[in-house]
Amino acid sequence: MLQRIILLIEKLLPAPHNDMVIDILFKLATWHVHAKLCLHMSKSLLLFRQSTKRLGMVVRQFRNTTCDTYHTMELPKEEAARGHREATMSANVKLSATWKQNAAAPRGPKVKKLNLQTYKWHALPDYPPTIERYGTTDNYTSQIVCTIIFCVIFK
Repeated sequence: MLQRIILLIEKLLPAPHNDMVIDILFKLATWHVHAKLCLHMSKSLLLFRQSTKRLGMVVRQFRNTTCDTYHTMELPKEEAARGHREATMSANVKLSATWKQNAAAPRGPKVKKLNLQTYKWHALPDYPPTIERYGTTDNYTSQIVCTIIFCVIFK
């Protein structure tokens, strides 16, 4: 899917932002290819590190230029879920009167921005050294061993 999305997204935005989006999608696809390789050599790990570094730079540039141009808002579904969550919290928990007033006040959708301060983005540079140290993820499984044994026995 990531390989075909560039064709779908192309020329969707005006010139400077379109180039930025195409570039970030290409860098993401390149990074994904490196991450999914089953066999890495020292050269492929070096290319993976470089790809990770370029991806980080492009994503920060995207956040600073394109994301600031477009004002994105919460989806209606997200806004409704937030309202339900806040109503449940204010009903169940004994909170201060000011917090309850703020929670009860009708608010519109929140502004949503690309948040690079998450673990997902923070962990990207750790992929190449982790693969170098422990190998690729196709070498092991986090699936419970008992489930695998039962599937084999009872088939």
